[in-house]
Amino acid sequence: MNAQTTCPPVFLALAHAMADAAAEAIRPWFRRRIAVDAKADASPVTIADRDAETVMRRMIEAECPEHGIRGEEFGICRADADWVWVLDPIDGTKSFLSGSFAFGTQVALLHRGKPVLGLINQPITGERWLGVDAVATLNGEPIRTLDRMRLEEAILYTSAPEQFGCAGRERFDALAARVRFTRFSHDCYAAGLLALGGIDLLVESNVFDYDILPQLPIIEAAGGVVTDWEGRPLADASRYSTVLMAANEEIHRAALDILSR
Repeated sequence: MNAQTTCPPVFLALAHAMADAAAEAIRPWFRRRIAVDAKADASPVTIADRDAETVMRRMIEAECPEHGIRGEEFGICRADADWVWVLDPIDGTKSFLSGSFAFGTQVALLHRGKPVLGLINQPITGERWLGVDAVATLNGEPIRTLDRMRLEEAILYTSAPEQFGCAGRERFDALAARVRFTRFSHDCYAAGLLALGGIDLLVESNVFDYDILPQLPIIEAAGGVVTDWEGRPLADASRYSTVLMAANEEIHRAALDILSR
């Protein structure tokens, strides 16, 4: 699922501007006691989520009204456009509500279904990961994934183990039993750590396009590998039953040997 189209500079500038605007909408609500609503899938949503997506959508409509938008909070418009923005205003709302830094705003830009830009922005710490034109950066500095090859030395992360289901949880637990250690509940921040070279594996299940597509260009540009648990490339879809992100081909093959059983 490697990007083939160069991202126009004006679109890159818009992505950065949207991340800045979303951060301004989110920061006043961080570590505040705010109302929490439950969505149809029982996941939490707050005024910070809604305000951040609203401001990003308004910017797209003003600058690129012919572009499509797929957002977590307010759905899809112009889904068949050549250029489509995928927005996740707060990936990790549970962490945000807990006062943890393990959340971020995610933005992807697709050209005819293929991600050409991915951005993760942490509004509080000011960390910004970007994957564009086959280059991955953190705050403008190039980053690379780990070159560790032994599964026994690997660090494994996942966002929500309760989403695996019984069969998926058995396969995940088999992988977790082979690595050095496992951590939970970092959402998009874990993808940033993978691209930065902090961890080796990120395994997810039953996640949406807005969860994953912004991470894909970053991980791949940093040298990582992204597939499903059977080793297949991720298609342009609204939901993914399984996702495996690995720091390199060797660790990917070792993890796949366990997860694909």
